[in-house]
Amino acid sequence: MGYYFLIDKQKNILIRIMAIHKSAIKRIRQTKTRNQRNRYYAKTMRNAVRNLRKMENKEEAAEAYKKVSSMLDKLGRKGTISKNKAANLKSKLAKHVNKLEVA
Repeated sequence: MGYYFLIDKQKNILIRIMAIHKSAIKRIRQTKTRNQRNRYYAKTMRNAVRNLRKMENKEEAAEAYKKVSSMLDKLGRKGTISKNKAANLKSKLAKHVNKLEVA
């Protein structure tokens, strides 16, 4: 059984993989990159949603809702989160923003 190694540049280590074909090695590399990118965007989205839920000023919350809403739509289109999850979050956030009182 032959092992091949990939270099993880961020952690500065070698990763042992069992893939034999060039295309399989490339697929592993691409999957790792995409996984990191998706995790970053998902975490950014969660933080944005959390910050919006903490807001108590209606005007600020309405402005933030526009940005968060477009972020959710984009992540839903790209498949980072499902379209239904994006729609559910947008609905809950819209309810939250509408409940706030004008300061």
